[in-house]
Amino acid sequence: MSAAAEPWRLSDTHAVAALVAGRHGDPFALLGPHAVAEGLVIRVLRPDVEKVFAIEPGEGDVLAELDRRHARGFFEGLLADTPASQGYRLRCEQKGAVWEEEDCYRFPSTFGELDLHLLGEGRHHQLYKVLGAHPLVYEGVAGTRFAVWAPNASRVSVVGNFNQWDGRRHPMRRHPAQGLWELFVPTVAPGALYKFELLGSQGEMLPLKADPCAFRSEVPPATASIVAGLPERQWRDEAWMEQRHGLQDCKAPISVYEVHLASWRRQSDGNYLSYDELADSLLPYVKDLGFTHIECLPISEHPFSGSWGYQPIGLYAPTSRFGTPEDFAAFVDRAHREGIGVILDWVPAHFPADAHGLATFDGTALYEHADPRLGFHRDWNTLIYNFGRQEVANFLLANALYWLDRFHIDALRVDAVASMLYLDYSRGPDEWLPNVHGGRENLEAIAFLQETNSALFAEHPGATSIAEESTAYPGVSRPVYAGGLGFGFKWNMGWMHDTLDYVGRDPLYRHHHHDRMTFGLHYAFSENFVLPLSHDEVVHGKGSLLGRMPGDTWQRFANLRAYFTFMWTHPGKKLLFMGGEFAQIREWDHDSELDWHLLEQPLHRGMQDLIRDLNHLYRQEPALHELDCEPEGFEWIDASAPDLGTFIFLRKARDGRRPLIVACNFTPLVHENFRLGVPRNGGWEELLNSDDSRYGGSGVVNRGLRAEEQPWHGRPESLVLRLPPLGGLVLAPT
Repeated sequence: MSAAAEPWRLSDTHAVAALVAGRHGDPFALLGPHAVAEGLVIRVLRPDVEKVFAIEPGEGDVLAELDRRHARGFFEGLLADTPASQGYRLRCEQKGAVWEEEDCYRFPSTFGELDLHLLGEGRHHQLYKVLGAHPLVYEGVAGTRFAVWAPNASRVSVVGNFNQWDGRRHPMRRHPAQGLWELFVPTVAPGALYKFELLGSQGEMLPLKADPCAFRSEVPPATASIVAGLPERQWRDEAWMEQRHGLQDCKAPISVYEVHLASWRRQSDGNYLSYDELADSLLPYVKDLGFTHIECLPISEHPFSGSWGYQPIGLYAPTSRFGTPEDFAAFVDRAHREGIGVILDWVPAHFPADAHGLATFDGTALYEHADPRLGFHRDWNTLIYNFGRQEVANFLLANALYWLDRFHIDALRVDAVASMLYLDYSRGPDEWLPNVHGGRENLEAIAFLQETNSALFAEHPGATSIAEESTAYPGVSRPVYAGGLGFGFKWNMGWMHDTLDYVGRDPLYRHHHHDRMTFGLHYAFSENFVLPLSHDEVVHGKGSLLGRMPGDTWQRFANLRAYFTFMWTHPGKKLLFMGGEFAQIREWDHDSELDWHLLEQPLHRGMQDLIRDLNHLYRQEPALHELDCEPEGFEWIDASAPDLGTFIFLRKARDGRRPLIVACNFTPLVHENFRLGVPRNGGWEELLNSDDSRYGGSGVVNRGLRAEEQPWHGRPESLVLRLPPLGGLVLAPT
């Protein structure tokens, strides 16, 4: 019969050809049900079947057999006098096999107007509830809604193990105003593998892309996304969450154990521990040592284990190396119930150029800058996010909130902030572009950090953020309303570099570098600082912390014990990378577990005991933490004796509670009859001495100390003691 006699038939042969070739960008204009004067036309694309019938959804009676209009699987048929509201299902036949299925092109859009409006503006703080893969029941049918942002693609299909990875099968609905693509696919359930197949603006086929908002991914080196709903958990950490604000502010003792989950411990066969196994072993260990927080190196899904997580592809997916997203949520819940906070390393500065990732996602520089002078990190061979594009900034901001919302994360430590703040970061004079004012500051990145921190503190009271920022950029941990970046804390990289330089030198020459240990106090209260001895200090040929100490074996251990004592009593919160607590000898290797056998040796076990005692002392004594970020909490007693290698200072609490005196000797000589000025008369006692024999020291300790009315160090009273070699001690009035 001619097309004129059947005007309902699709006459646009070019559109049909584009559809069967997988190149039509608006599949809903052709496929699915379409009301016409004669009734309801149903059009189906099924390249792999011989016959298609439209059947009643209930009884399964045949409503019409659809005609095969194209050899590559385009079917079309008319349901005369059948209202569109009646619905239908499809019955397919192929080589004797018969099955029924839903037609995904009969379903209307699942997007709400508000979601579309916010996504279009780039101001949807919970975009992860809309984008990605969401299992749901829609109009009584179970399936999965897929959604992705790709404004410059000419066609996007969802492909997976449910459609033989065939991009012709499930091309997606386009929302052109927002650049979004969406499709509800019936019967696709959690556990299904999927990616997105995109054609660029000129119709070029792009590499298959993992879902930027996937909540779960395959275990690398496999790269597919896995259908998984938003992680759900019946949380049992109410007590922690209610008191969290007081446990994470500037007045609280915060001592962080930084850990790389893949190399803390391994199973006997070398495989990774699961999140559950880490909860069973890591959490009791951290609690026993007295740390208040765990900081996990980035766990967002990353293809290359050698990046330690700092080159993530799946920002919304906890790495599948250790289990499911729900397993990770259970890990955090258990940590909170043990009184341990969880900090995540978060990487919004850059991303790798892997073909399945965000790079040229829709055929254009979508997430990154097109100009390499703005968009390429030469240090890491990675791409820089375009923070000036509102949709990109929103993608990252929503990700920050996602970890706090869905996983109860207590703080985000933001990596490589300095690289975000400066357009000329690690670039030559002709290798960067200035901002609109001709300056070097990345104004868009600054605005992004301020907006993210503002949202974090507003939407998640009690949570905080920490900047790894290695320059003197002003106001990193000052409120946004005061012109700052809005972080809660900042890593004190200057303190770390200066003090490691000092303690790494032979004591014979330290007197020439005495100011390395004191200079940090000139700016110690300009920010809310964390003192970091992080993973970066034990890799790339730097050696372990112990390996950087000079002298023979005893002196190396004594140096490190004295240094830890100086650090734990110095103003600022504390952070120590795993292995440092028991003086790992070799440099950190991300491919193997720590050398736990070292704890069989007394010196290593003594170092661990010292860290435990330092943590408990730091937490128990208000003078060591209450005024960490305020100048009123610190006072030099004497730091003017470089030849003696001594540093003596006072730590003070609020409201006149008992002060503590810290005295450190960074020479290998015992200072006998050492006099120091004290703020109170009466008796004094040692609360801690790093030279105590139980830590592996020489046992130069003090008992029965009593102040005399003899002025010293500008104070009316003083006491005389033995200052141990390469040791530090903490004194308190009795």
